Amino acid sequence: MRIPRTMAMVLAGGKGSRLEALTEHRVKPALPVAGTYRLIDISMSNLMHSHLSDVWVIEQYLPHTLNRHLSNGRPWDFDRTHGGLHVLPPFQGAEGEGFPQGNSDSLLRQKQTIQEFDPDLVLVLSADHLYTLNFLDVIDTHQRQRADLTLVTTRVDEDPSRYSVVSTDGQGRVRQFAYKPEDPQGQIVAAEMFLFDGPQLIEALEDLQEAEGGLEDYGHDLIPWFVQRRRVVEHRMDGYWMDLGTLQSYWTAQLQILDGDGAVLDDPQWPIVSGQPQLLPARIAASAEVSESLISAGSRIRGTVEHSVLSPGVVVEEGAVVRHSVLLDGVRVGAGVQLENVIVDAGAEIAGGSKRGTAEAVTLIGADGRVAVTERFDRSATLPSGF
Repeated sequence: MRIPRTMAMVLAGGKGSRLEALTEHRVKPALPVAGTYRLIDISMSNLMHSHLSDVWVIEQYLPHTLNRHLSNGRPWDFDRTHGGLHVLPPFQGAEGEGFPQGNSDSLLRQKQTIQEFDPDLVLVLSADHLYTLNFLDVIDTHQRQRADLTLVTTRVDEDPSRYSVVSTDGQGRVRQFAYKPEDPQGQIVAAEMFLFDGPQLIEALEDLQEAEGGLEDYGHDLIPWFVQRRRVVEHRMDGYWMDLGTLQSYWTAQLQILDGDGAVLDDPQWPIVSGQPQLLPARIAASAEVSESLISAGSRIRGTVEHSVLSPGVVVEEGAVVRHSVLLDGVRVGAGVQLENVIVDAGAEIAGGSKRGTAEAVTLIGADGRVAVTERFDRSATLPSGF
C-alpha cells in the first residue's frame, strides 16, 4: 500500500513523578530497560520498522538526559537529509511558546509545525510503554474504516481505572471514552497511540482553544471532542503492552522479559535498536554464581546474581547476593550485602553487609543509597515466575 504522508509525534517530556527518585534526575523515556536499552528505544524502533521516518520528539522535562541518547536519530537511521528526526523543546518568541500544561497542550503548541508539514495523518505516541507494533497495520485500519481518529487499544487484566477505558459498538467504532474512570466499564483501554487525520486534528485543536481558552490532557479534551463529533475507531493490539508508570510496573516488566512472558526485544525480524555504550563484555569471576539474569557490558560479577537485570557497569562483590532485582548503570553492591526485590538507581553504592528489600514489596534505593520508597505488591498484577 502507499504510505500516506505521516507525521509521527513522540511525547517524551513527562516528569513521571510516580517513579519517585528514578525520575528526579532524568526524564522517564530515558529510563533503562533490560539493561542496555532506553525506554524511548521502543517507540523509535517500532517507527523505524514501520517505515515511518518523519519523527518529531516533543521534550520538556530534563531534555538533556535524552538528547545525547537520541544522537540525531542515528541508531534508527533517522539522521537523513529529507525527513528524519526533529527534536521539539519548549520555546519562546512565537505562537505556541512556553511550557505545555498537558499532552493536548503539547500538540496545540506545535500546531504551526504540523500545518507547515501538512500531513495526511498524525501519529501521536507516548514514549512510556513497552510493546511491539507495526504502525502500518494501524494506518490500514484507519483507511479501511474511513476514520478521523484511530485509537490503538488493548485488554488489561489489572484494574483499568488508571487508564482510559474504551467502549465500542462491536464493529470497531468507539462510542465511549472514559479517562481514568472511578467505575470502569470493561477492560479495554487506550494504549496511548493515536492516529489522527491531519486536517481534522488542526480543526479540533483550534475549536477547543477557542471554546475553552486552552487545552490540558487529551483524555480530558481532545479525544472526547473526536468521539462526540467525528468517526473514531479502534485498532486492537493483541500482543504485550505495559505502561511503565509505577515502580511495580517498571520492576515487573523487566523481570517478565527474563521469564519470556514480557516484551520481546530480540526478535530478529523486529529487533529493538539503541545507541548502546561501547564497553567490554561483562566479567564473570570464578567465585560468581549467575542464573536467569541479564548482565550488561562493563559489569563485574564476583558474587551471586539470581533472576535480575543489571545495567552497564554494575559491580557485585564477592559475598554479595542480588535476587529478583533491577540495578541501573554503575551500581556497586558490596561484600555481604543482600538485595531482594529492589530497584537500585544509577550510581548507588551499597555497602555494610546489610539486607535491603523484602519478599512482600518493591523497594527503591536511590542514588545516595537511601531507601526512598517501598511499594506494596498488587497481587492482581502479573508477577515474575519463581517469586
